[in-house]
Amino acid sequence: MTTDVTTKHFDVLIIGAGLSGVGAGSYLERECPWASYAILEARDAMGGTWDLFKYPGIRSDSDMYTLGFTFRPWDGEKAIADGADILQYIKDTAKEEGVEDQIRYGHKVTGADWSSADACWRVTAERSDTGEKVELTAGFVFSCTGYYRYDQGYLPDFAGMDRFSGPIIHPQAWPNDLDFSGKRVVVIGSGATAVTLIPSLAELSDHVTMLQRSPTYIGSVPAKNPLPGLLHKVLPEKRAAAAIRWFYALATQAFYQISQRQPKLVKRLMIKGVSAQLPKGYDVATHFTPSYNPWDQRVCMVPDGDLFKAIKAGKADVVTDHIDTFTEKGIRLQSGRELEADVIITATGLQLLFMGGVALTIDGEKVDQSTRLTYKGMMLEGVPNLAFAIGYTNASWTLKCDLTCAYVCRVLNHLHETGARQCTPRNTNHTPVTESLLGLQSGYIQRSAHLLPKQGEAYPWHVYQSYLRDYRALKRSDVIDPFMQFTNPKQPVEASMATAS
Repeated sequence: MTTDVTTKHFDVLIIGAGLSGVGAGSYLERECPWASYAILEARDAMGGTWDLFKYPGIRSDSDMYTLGFTFRPWDGEKAIADGADILQYIKDTAKEEGVEDQIRYGHKVTGADWSSADACWRVTAERSDTGEKVELTAGFVFSCTGYYRYDQGYLPDFAGMDRFSGPIIHPQAWPNDLDFSGKRVVVIGSGATAVTLIPSLAELSDHVTMLQRSPTYIGSVPAKNPLPGLLHKVLPEKRAAAAIRWFYALATQAFYQISQRQPKLVKRLMIKGVSAQLPKGYDVATHFTPSYNPWDQRVCMVPDGDLFKAIKAGKADVVTDHIDTFTEKGIRLQSGRELEADVIITATGLQLLFMGGVALTIDGEKVDQSTRLTYKGMMLEGVPNLAFAIGYTNASWTLKCDLTCAYVCRVLNHLHETGARQCTPRNTNHTPVTESLLGLQSGYIQRSAHLLPKQGEAYPWHVYQSYLRDYRALKRSDVIDPFMQFTNPKQPVEASMATAS
C-alpha cells in the first residue's frame, strides 16, 4: 500500500510519526488491510521524542521489553536502551511493516472539523516547506502526538537569566557543537531528564551539580537482566517474548500497587537502597528523601546506579535549595550560597499539549476537550471517529498504546463490516468528573491539567493506569457496549447521486 501524495481522502489519518504513530500504522497494515491511511508528521523525520531529544545519555526510562511493540519484540541486550537504539528500532519497524511510505513529513495538522452530514473529518494541515495549507478528509482520525509541545520546553522565568555570561540550555533544544571539556555544569531539575544527563555530563565535564528544589524518588535497576536470555533458551521465540513482556509489565504493576497500598514501606526500602549506593554519611535525608509518597509523582530509574556512581566518584554532587537569581558567574541560592558555572542546563520539564494543539470542531462548533470525559483513556465523550494514544504514567508508554491501537482496529473493522460510518462514546451513565486525564502530582502535569480532557469515577470513563484492567477493557471486551454508539448517518443527496453514478 503506497500513499499517493495527491490523495485527498483516507479511511484513517494518523497524526504523528513517533513511537505511537508508527505503531498505529503497523496495526492498520496488519489488522485493517482494506483501509487507506496516511501519517501526517509536523517535523521532517520520524521518531518523535527519540528523534527530537539529542542530549548526552538520552535513554528510555522504562524497560524496552514493554516499550517495544508486541508485534515486534525488542531483542536488544539492554533493558534500558540508548536513545539512538530506540530511534533505529522505530525506523526499522516502519520499514519492515510498510509504514514509512505512508508518512507525509512537514505536515503540521492545525484543525479538524467533523462533518455530521458527510460522516467524515475535514483536516487542515500546514506544509513546512511551502507554507501552503493542505485539506484532507478522513473517515477516522487517530492522534499519536503524545502529550507535550515539541517546539518548546518549559522554562521558568528565573530572575537574572540575562546576566549569566555562559550558555543556558534546555534539553529540548540541545546544541550539537557544545564542548563540555573542563567546564563546570549546573543542571536545574531532578526528574528523569536530569538524572539521565548527569552521569553522561560527569564524564564529559570537569564537574556537574544537580540543583533541585526538592528530591525525587530514584531507584537503581540492572541495565541488563539475565532473565530474557534464559527464557529465550528454554522457550520458543514467540512464547519467550510474550513471557518477558508479561514479566516486566506485571513487575512494574506490582511495584506501583505496593507503593499505593504500603507507601511507608516502599519509601523506607527505596531510601535504604539509595543510602547503600552513596558514600557513608551522605545527607540522604536532604537530597534523596521526597516529602511525598512513591508514585504520587513518577519514580525515576537509573541503570546500574550510574547517577550514584558519579556522585560517589566525586564527579557530580546534589544541591537542594531554591534559586534566588542568576548571576554573571552562575546561580545565587536563597540560602546565600552561589554555585559557579560555565554552563547551566534547565531540565525544568515539558509543556503539555493535547493532540499537538489541533483545534477540534464538530460542524463548525468548537470542542473544548478540557470539559470532555475520556472513554477507555483513548476517545473523547461526544466526539465521533476520533481516538488518541496516551501511554501510562506509571509503566511503559507502549503497553497502553499497543492496546489502544489494537482496539481502534477492532472498531474500524466493525464499522467496515457493518456499514456503519460513525462511532461516538456517550456518557449514558452520567458519571461525574473526578480529575484530569493524567493523575500524577508532578509539576509539569499540574501546570496544564486544566487544559486536558477529564476522567470520571466509573468505567469506562475512569483512567486506571493499570495494564491488567486495560487488557480486559480493550483486549478482552466487545467493541459494542452501552457507551459506544454506532450509527450510519444518511448521506447527503449529492453524495448519494455521486455514488450511484
